[in-house]
Amino acid sequence: MKKILFATTNPAKVNRFSKKLLEQGIELISLLDIDQKIDIEENGTTAIENALIKARSCYQAVGIPTMATDDTLFLEGVPTDKQPGVYVRRINGKRLSDEEEIEYYSNLVREYGKEGKLIAKYVYGLALVTKDKEQTYTWNSKDFYIIDKPSEKLQTGYPLNSISVDIKSGKYFTDIAPEEKDSSHDDRGAIDFIVKNSEEVIGN
Repeated sequence: MKKILFATTNPAKVNRFSKKLLEQGIELISLLDIDQKIDIEENGTTAIENALIKARSCYQAVGIPTMATDDTLFLEGVPTDKQPGVYVRRINGKRLSDEEEIEYYSNLVREYGKEGKLIAKYVYGLALVTKDKEQTYTWNSKDFYIIDKPSEKLQTGYPLNSISVDIKSGKYFTDIAPEEKDSSHDDRGAIDFIVKNSEEVIGN
C-alpha cells in the first residue's frame, strides 16, 4: 500500500482525508505516527505557499512523500486589517487555543455581523512533494455563516466548526454528516487530485 506523510500533528486534519484515501489504497500517516517534531515557519501569504512550506520541510526532514494543507478564511463585512486570511488561528502573533479561537470569532460576529452572523468562505491549498516533484491544488468552500452562539459540540482541531453553520440546512458543521455535504463544500476534488497524482509521484 502506498504511504503519504501528512505534514500535521492535528488528528482532525488527518481524519478529514484518511478514510477516503485508504479506500483508494493510500495510507495517510502524520507526524504523530513517526514521532518526529519539525519546526516550520509558516510565513507564506497564501494557503498554497504555506502548504508548500510545510510539505517541503517535512519531506526534507523525513524523506517520505509528503502532503500538506493550509486554509485561508475570508469574512464578509470585516475590515481588511481584521481579515484572518492565512492567520486563521494565529492572531496578533499568538496561536489561539480552540476555546480562544471560538471566542475571538464570536466577538467578530458581534462587532461586524448582521443578526448574529457573518458570511464566510474558506480557500484551501494542498501541496504534494517528493524528491523530484511538487504539485499543488486549491479549492474553495461554499459560503457559510459564522455565528456567535457555539454548538454544544466541540470538534478538536477544527474549533470554528462549532460556530459555523451551513446556509442551506441551517445546521452547525459539527452536526452535518459527511454524506450530507454537497460537492461544492467537501474535499472530493482534493481526494481525486491526490489519487490521480499518487502513482506518478509515489509509484506503486
